[in-house]
Amino acid sequence: MQMIRTAQQEAAEDIFFGQVVIIWARWFLILAGTILVLWNASDSSALVVAILPIVALMIMNFYTHGRYLMEKPINTRLLIITCLVDLVVITAIVLLWKPQGLQSEFFVFYYPVVLGVAFVFPQQISVLYTTLVLIVYTIVSFIASSPMLADVGNQKTLIQRLITIGAMGGLGAFYWRIQRNRRRAIEDKKK
Repeated sequence: MQMIRTAQQEAAEDIFFGQVVIIWARWFLILAGTILVLWNASDSSALVVAILPIVALMIMNFYTHGRYLMEKPINTRLLIITCLVDLVVITAIVLLWKPQGLQSEFFVFYYPVVLGVAFVFPQQISVLYTTLVLIVYTIVSFIASSPMLADVGNQKTLIQRLITIGAMGGLGAFYWRIQRNRRRAIEDKKK
């Protein structure tokens, strides 16, 4: 007898099986952030201050990863909150760490987080999250680099980064939709 899955069950499966993408994206972020902190720390007090956001991400990810391994994943709301914490930490790094704003190379940390959200959540949530990232990065760039943005070359750089971050979210959401449609087609053939 075939079991018919509801939309809620499908969404719960997407969150359960997709959480691993967000977990590993965050581990990548933690590893890269740790390397950059250790590489750029000039003294022990700077190291302590810079490593605190990384430690916060590690604690959050240990909890999320542990729950996933016990097959008791965190719920959708909590997963969205962890993704928002990722956004806050990355934004703080881009805004506060020298070089700041548009000159900061750490904007690349937005990519795995945006892609992870797009792979896991439905399109509405991933589009909202990607839009939020684009708005936040634009604001941070203007706050930290406002005189520098008078230059056309810097405006072009900002627009290119916004397009690529947006494309990352869009492609991830598109891939999510393709996989959902394939899974539904396979289930329809089984009926």
